[in-house]
Amino acid sequence: MNHLSSLYEQLRPPASLPGPGFFADQAKQVVFSMKGAVSFLCAAASLPLCSLPSTTQHHESNRQHPSELPYYGLSPPIYPTPLANGTSSSRWSSAYQHALALTSQMTPFELQNLTRGYPGPCVGNTGAIPRLSIPPLCFYDGPTGVRGQELASAFPAGIHLAATWDSDLMYRYGRAVGAEYRGKGVNIALGPLAGPLGRVAKGGRNWEGLGSDPYLAGVGMGKIVEGVQGEGVIATAKHFLLNEQEYRRRWGQDAPGGEGHAISANVGDRALREAYVWPFMDALKAGAGAVMCGYNRANHSYACQNSKLLNGVLKTELGFEGFVVSDWDGQMSGVASALAGLDVVMPRDGFWGEKLMEAVKNGSVAEERLNDMATRVLAAWLYAGQDDGTYPPVGVAPGGQLPDPVDVQEDHADLIREIGAAGTVLVKNVNGTLPLTKPKFLAVYGYDAIVKSTPWENPDRYGGGYDVNRGWTTFNGTLITGGGSGSSTPPYVVSPFEALSSRVRKDRGMLRWDFHSANPSQQYLNADACLVFINAYASEMSDRPALSDAFSDDLVANIASWCSQTIVVVHSAGIRLVDPWISHPNVTAVLMAGLPGQESGNSLVDILYGNVNPSGRLPYTIAKRESDYGNLLNPSTGQPDGDEFFPEDNFSEGLHIDYRYFDRHHITPRFEFGFGLSYTTFSYSDLEIYVSSVAPGGGVEEKTMPSSSFAATTRFRFPELPDPDTPIKQGGHPDLWKTLFVVRCSVENTGEKYEGSEVAQLYVGIPSDEEEDGEEKETPVRQLRGFKRVGPLAPGEEGGAEFALTRRDLSVWDVEVQQWRLRRGEYKVWVGASSRDLRLSGTFEI
Repeated sequence: MNHLSSLYEQLRPPASLPGPGFFADQAKQVVFSMKGAVSFLCAAASLPLCSLPSTTQHHESNRQHPSELPYYGLSPPIYPTPLANGTSSSRWSSAYQHALALTSQMTPFELQNLTRGYPGPCVGNTGAIPRLSIPPLCFYDGPTGVRGQELASAFPAGIHLAATWDSDLMYRYGRAVGAEYRGKGVNIALGPLAGPLGRVAKGGRNWEGLGSDPYLAGVGMGKIVEGVQGEGVIATAKHFLLNEQEYRRRWGQDAPGGEGHAISANVGDRALREAYVWPFMDALKAGAGAVMCGYNRANHSYACQNSKLLNGVLKTELGFEGFVVSDWDGQMSGVASALAGLDVVMPRDGFWGEKLMEAVKNGSVAEERLNDMATRVLAAWLYAGQDDGTYPPVGVAPGGQLPDPVDVQEDHADLIREIGAAGTVLVKNVNGTLPLTKPKFLAVYGYDAIVKSTPWENPDRYGGGYDVNRGWTTFNGTLITGGGSGSSTPPYVVSPFEALSSRVRKDRGMLRWDFHSANPSQQYLNADACLVFINAYASEMSDRPALSDAFSDDLVANIASWCSQTIVVVHSAGIRLVDPWISHPNVTAVLMAGLPGQESGNSLVDILYGNVNPSGRLPYTIAKRESDYGNLLNPSTGQPDGDEFFPEDNFSEGLHIDYRYFDRHHITPRFEFGFGLSYTTFSYSDLEIYVSSVAPGGGVEEKTMPSSSFAATTRFRFPELPDPDTPIKQGGHPDLWKTLFVVRCSVENTGEKYEGSEVAQLYVGIPSDEEEDGEEKETPVRQLRGFKRVGPLAPGEEGGAEFALTRRDLSVWDVEVQQWRLRRGEYKVWVGASSRDLRLSGTFEI
């Protein structure tokens, strides 16, 4: 042990090496494994030489690669992998008792059979153990439903669901998605997703996630997991961790000459926990049985062999009882990944299979580590209740064409339509342009109004696969999903034009249209309104080239030049800038319609005609110009003076991403995080702050409640740190989830005509520390810590909003003691309609 510790200290990089400041606040206590002594250093530094076989088989080259020595130990090595035992709950305990009883009967070959993939009907298939009645387990994409199969639904994308700001819809979404996976006999659904979180404005996969705030994304992750697993399907929280860009996300991709390591996301301990780990805590608390590690490196160690993230954070701090599966072909080593906490490799055997058994036999990997891998897989399977003999047989196949496909759609189209409308965000509405009131004449323009004429070049991915979509800024047809493994294959698509045609026929009106011209020659001056449909595309494998495109902007400007009632509808896979035309006096209404899934047109018409009053809110910030995002606009290409073979991206902004960045730098956005309009108006009143009656260890020192509804001051005393004697359960220390305070307010519909729902949002200002120096260490001025959909409320009707503030909500990660800490001082509380429209405020002291 002393020898290993001494060797590690000798290899710790001096201050002159690249990016050392980003690791100064890493954990000071390192635990080493006595087994695999050579391998632990390789795992910490992502060394290919510890692979079995060597990773050079992936990319044979005569090129002399640069030395990896400067990067040793930048991600602290944490060994050994904790052995899971099911102590999180009685349900986990029962699953582990059964799993251990099974693994105790298995041969080494049978154990490793559960840790690897085989060819089969699913995108991932484990081995089977017939003599113990253990079937092959089926893994399948993706977060928005069963992709590439017949008679399965295409749900709205994660970013669209986040725009609903509705936890009930998030749960119902998870339940419906889970039902379809179960119906198809899929054991493990590869979703939901909070990695990427959305740090990079042009990130290619932001649309798959649940918004650019960890609290919002965390609520979504928890509710979706709860819903999916409520159907008996194992949910997979992904991608763990820091997979914030597509450029150089994996070995060789986009690298000069096709050689070079994946981008390294270099982040300090505090931002790691408070931003990027945060949503995964919610997923684990909800019982997620699987976590997928990503392709990227984190602090110069590949995510699937990063012992700090897997052994240290996930399996120790968060008490994860399930299994860790690699992203497809994301394993970069054999022994190193096994020791670091990887449990399953996909889609084949990677560096394991027979080589893993060889490593166990020669002592490089402990027998108990192999046992733990297999036990974790079986425990998750048993925890989900898939062993009771009622689970449906696998009903998926490559290409999706089975002789008798199972129809799993049920009545999910109704939910898809509801979420599609709920996630549509009204950002401009001048003089009551919307809702439409039986217009007789509508003119429709733009490529996004109709279904693409040839969308099935790739039968598994609506609109095309990686072979055709790289570099697209728009999609030549109505956009209902993004591209990549998270995309969908809808059974049908209701286009905006189809839905509008149906409604206009019903009202005995008329339509004129031009879907392709940039500057239509015919001007329909008698039209009641002109609707312009544009979109913004994004896909896995590449980041977005831009946040707008000239063709679409010119189209809007050209129509607005003569049509006094121009309504713009934007379907977008994330941020879409609008400043070239948003202030045009003839652009009187704008809807950010997201990625609504197969019922797109129906959802939109529900909003346009007022059958549904818009209540969607932006899950990200829309700036006035690209440059407003600063260093968070583009994916990193590596540090300017760094080694292109080891590209890295220093997360120097710390916690300041999206609206927190705009607040920190005093930048006025075009539309802020949480913004969205309604056809009615709302007022806020009666802010109240209470200490929870079940707050652990809490004592009221002083409590005053001024008569003003815009201020409140209360002082309370709580232990700074969670109880060290309380055992960790899945999701983190149990104290973190206990409610300390409750905030309440009233919301009233002050309009005169329309019923509607308001999304009340709670923001908290955590006291700063005097040692906070520089953006990386600063505490954001305010952070989202609650939201509540209030309504629907009739005109003049009042409803209440209640928010629970947990210890986690009010804590910061203390990098010295390596624990969540409640700071002493004054906490500020705001409640309002967005991150900048703050109607009520109060304070309390701890």
